[in-house]
Amino acid sequence: MCLRIAVVTGANKGIGFATLRELCRQFNGDVLLTARNVDLGQKAVEELEKEGLHPKFHQLDLNNHSSVVTLRNFLQDNYGGLDILVNNAGIASKSYSAFPFSEEAKVITKTNFFDTLHVCQVLFPLLRPHARVVNVSSSRGLLALKECSDTLKVRLTDSNITMEELTSIIKTFVDTAQKNHHQEAGFPSNAYWTSKLGVTVMSMIQQKELDAKGSEDVVVNACCPGYVRTDMTNHQGDLSIDEGAETPVYCALLPPKIHQPRGKFIMQKQVVSWEA
Repeated sequence: MCLRIAVVTGANKGIGFATLRELCRQFNGDVLLTARNVDLGQKAVEELEKEGLHPKFHQLDLNNHSSVVTLRNFLQDNYGGLDILVNNAGIASKSYSAFPFSEEAKVITKTNFFDTLHVCQVLFPLLRPHARVVNVSSSRGLLALKECSDTLKVRLTDSNITMEELTSIIKTFVDTAQKNHHQEAGFPSNAYWTSKLGVTVMSMIQQKELDAKGSEDVVVNACCPGYVRTDMTNHQGDLSIDEGAETPVYCALLPPKIHQPRGKFIMQKQVVSWEA
């Protein structure tokens, strides 16, 4: 029997760190901490080892295709599959506040949406029966939906939207943002919000795609951890990182054969209606 494995991206600090810590306590298998910076990732592992926990470490840079493939090969060679994937890694608008919006839109949507989608495309073939995928999104994505034009709202809430259509919409947002015409074109004002809108709809599509392939009890959900005190929020949130990890962990540990939630957006362990 192959040893089970859970992977958390961007897990050297913040919500990812707290999520990984709780999975170390509750998940029956190995838990892999991934981070772009090797030193910071290994330091996080050492911190958890002092608590009596034993995560593994593997470097992962979402922006680097070969890094993603290297992780896939490691999982295939050492575990033969993947049981939990928590896509937590991402960046916030504040990191690029000094840049023109055109650049901010390009960089943030690339990391938060396109690179997260790419990680899924590379790793999903490894998902075993009963696997759980958690795409960490944000309630800001729902606010972004409300800012969209009526035409876009219809497309982004259509249960038949395809991944090709979604990626085209996000690309159009980036293209129109290059000349600051994105709002005129019906898009939201905020790049981070738009990237998380994409992540949520992506999760809904992924569930449909997996179901269509006949995947056995593989469940994908998007979730909002809440307003958490992290570097991303300048430590202004209402919740601790442990409190913020509660919903991602809940999604990651959903029991076998669960009928719902599947392909949903979840906040505070509750399904939130995806409508404008």
